[in-house]
Formats: sequence, C-alpha cells, structure tokens
Amino acid sequence: MKVLFMCTANSCRSILSEALFNHLAPEGFQAFSCGSFPKGQVLPRSLSALQAVGISTEGLYSKGNDAFKDNPPDILITVCDRAAGEACPVYFGPAVKAHWGLEDPSDVKGDEAIVEAAFEATLNTIETRCRALFDLPLSSLTPAQLKIELERIAAL
Repeated sequence: MKVLFMCTANSCRSILSEALFNHLAPEGFQAFSCGSFPKGQVLPRSLSALQAVGISTEGLYSKGNDAFKDNPPDILITVCDRAAGEACPVYFGPAVKAHWGLEDPSDVKGDEAIVEAAFEATLNTIETRCRALFDLPLSSLTPAQLKIELERIAAL
C-alpha cells in the first residue's frame, strides 16, 4: 500500500509524515511525500526533529506532485489546509483522498523549548494517526469505507 502525504511546500509536515510513517510501517506499506508548490529543500528543523527521536532522514527531499505521475499512490493524504483546498492532479485519479490537517510547527515562535514542543506534538499526532491506519482491516474495506475511516482518523 502506497501512501502519499501532500503539503504545499513539502518541507515540514509532509516530510515528517513520510518519515514517521515509514519508520512505523509494517511490511507492505510505504509512504512518500510531495508538495503542490515544493520549496525545493527540507526545513532543517524537520530533519533535526526526526533525528532527535531516532528516525532516519535518509532520502528525504522536497519534490513536486509530478514525481508520482507514473507511480500514483493508493492513498493521498493532505496535511496542510492549503493543499487540501487544491485540486489533485488527475493522475492521482483512483487514490483514496483524505485530509489530516496538522498545525505547522515551523510557524511556532518562541524559545527553543517552545519550538521543540511544537515539533514533538506534531510527531505525536502523526504517530497516533499512522498507527490507527495500520490497525484498519484494509483488505475488507471498500474505497468509500476507507475514506470514512481516514476521515475518522483525522480527528485523532
């Protein structure tokens, strides 16, 4: 099962989601990330937040939607409000689409402890949602049922 996490810049929330999902994923699952308007670089703070909790950052880079034109995902999850409101590329056609809105920890201002806590909270939310997705009986869900379940998970 291929899951694509999409954000606007593909520099923070979608990168965190990709890395954490793959860190937790059972066999047969793989995540990727992209941006509708990629920044072209991963936010260094995203990488250091992942490394601080022992998650590999190898291979993470900021890329656009077209990177998946010939390899569409099974599930497309937007993680920022701007990306959720944008039309998905037609080549993502059959992918089940859902929105798992995440506050942008890179927007948090304050001292080191406050910023670190924002990234930690975001990672905790992503972990909770990923584990809930892994617990779904995916082989017995229709695409419509899966979409309902993904929307339910978004509230966790």
